[in-house]
Amino acid sequence: MTVDLVYAYAVLRRTPEAGAAVAPLRGVAGEPVHLVEPATSTPQLAFAVGHVPAADYAEAPLEAHLDDLDWLESTVRSHHAVVAALVASGAAVLPLRLATVYPDEGSARQALDTRRGYFLSLLDRLTGHVELGVKIYATPDITPPGAGTETAPDPATGVGVGRAYLAIRRRRQRRNEEAWRTVARAAARLTETAGALSVDRVAHTPERGSLAGSAPGTNVGNDAYLVRADRVDAFRAGVLTAAEGIPGLRVEVTGPWAPYSFALQPQPHEEPAA
Repeated sequence: MTVDLVYAYAVLRRTPEAGAAVAPLRGVAGEPVHLVEPATSTPQLAFAVGHVPAADYAEAPLEAHLDDLDWLESTVRSHHAVVAALVASGAAVLPLRLATVYPDEGSARQALDTRRGYFLSLLDRLTGHVELGVKIYATPDITPPGAGTETAPDPATGVGVGRAYLAIRRRRQRRNEEAWRTVARAAARLTETAGALSVDRVAHTPERGSLAGSAPGTNVGNDAYLVRADRVDAFRAGVLTAAEGIPGLRVEVTGPWAPYSFALQPQPHEEPAA
């Protein structure tokens, strides 16, 4: 299988420590990872890259692979493992999106030259910071208004019993709606608390269906926060403390991660400017 594409994992500052960090790494195709430096500018930057087969990572086969959940999960894990290892080494890392691919190393070097100022400004902003996730759930006994289905009373029970049944259902619905409003207000206050403890926030769409996994309840908040690396424990403690004692609400704080949500990234197969 011909190996002729360059897969870029991250942008980082070119340092001896960064070079040592990539040396033992293997990428999405099991390939060794190494650094590629700019072609002409002062080599302050580098891509962490690996060579991958065009049969898997050229545009057409890649699009087909994205429908293969097993392949996609394995690729995501391998991509993240490279980025996480670089972060763990202490390097300032700008993680790139999955399957950022260049035709060859010359194209990758040109992209570093063309985007040098852009990449450096993002690295300056992200250096010394990590990403933490905050997921807020309403407990399973509280459902979004309108999410439930009303069961019609059995006509055989008679008109009086049917009316009583509907009255009970309406009371339960009102209690649920009030509980939902309470959770929504508490979630808003928690978001304010987390925002005050962080540098920046990105609001992701709450998870539904299979994306929500096995977590009980309804996901009402799914946000990422950019936090100073020396404030991770304070952020976690502050958010979890603010959530204590709020009925009907559960909070998860995840991370720290590489700051994926705060890294604006080039599109896969993007042709660098001339």
